[in-house]
Amino acid sequence: MSDFLEKNPWNALRQFTNARIALGRAGNSLPTAPLLAFNLSHAQARDAVHHPLDTEVLHEQLRAQSFSTLDVHSAAPDREHYLRRPDLGRRLSDESRAALGQLKNDSPEVVFVIADGLSAFAASKQSIPLLQAVIPRLAEWKIGPVVVARQARVALGDEIGELLNAKLVVMLIGERPGLSSPDSLGIYLTYAPKVGCSDAQRNCISNVRPEGLNYESAAHKLHYLLTHAKRLGLTGVGLKDDSDTLLASPPTPPAVNDDSN
Repeated sequence: MSDFLEKNPWNALRQFTNARIALGRAGNSLPTAPLLAFNLSHAQARDAVHHPLDTEVLHEQLRAQSFSTLDVHSAAPDREHYLRRPDLGRRLSDESRAALGQLKNDSPEVVFVIADGLSAFAASKQSIPLLQAVIPRLAEWKIGPVVVARQARVALGDEIGELLNAKLVVMLIGERPGLSSPDSLGIYLTYAPKVGCSDAQRNCISNVRPEGLNYESAAHKLHYLLTHAKRLGLTGVGLKDDSDTLLASPPTPPAVNDDSN
């Protein structure tokens, strides 16, 4: 059977990417190994969408890191409604809205929200290491409690931030799973969050995971955006992510007095 397996001449490129390239060919089909790997990845992506977020464990892990936490739920009562009615995932349940409205208002500068989104795997796996990487950079910031949100869409963070009177809200949410990334985390940053904010009013950092954008790089980008959002009083299309230039630019050499003239 191995005599019928034709290897792709681009096979050497596979070492540089997780994308499905140069898989070879057996007759008119894929070889057995990459076909089985594809089916496994598809099953993992489906599991990521439907797997529930273990909020109790997440709260315990956050508190072990000295974070105070809050728990909220969107207006979507279950996963089926969440997937069929995206609008319900963008607003809080009546109970969660009332609970946040009764809290003492400390007007934090930034509130972090951890949300299941379309991959609870991402929220449970990537959010705490990311917080550990970014919080030390925000030593001078007034940070609110970490909010854990179930059945949440990105815009749910706007209502949470508005009720907590936060200057900025950072949504850490599980992204739509890909066939090679069922645990990718997205970061959405919004200044002056309130119900009705559009996507043009927020910034996004995508593919946060060890195999994609690692925690330190994501923390660097997030700190840069937070700092400039606070300075400019905005996020979205008016806030450009130039954080990579800080990493790429060489240090400015010291001035030298030239007395030869």
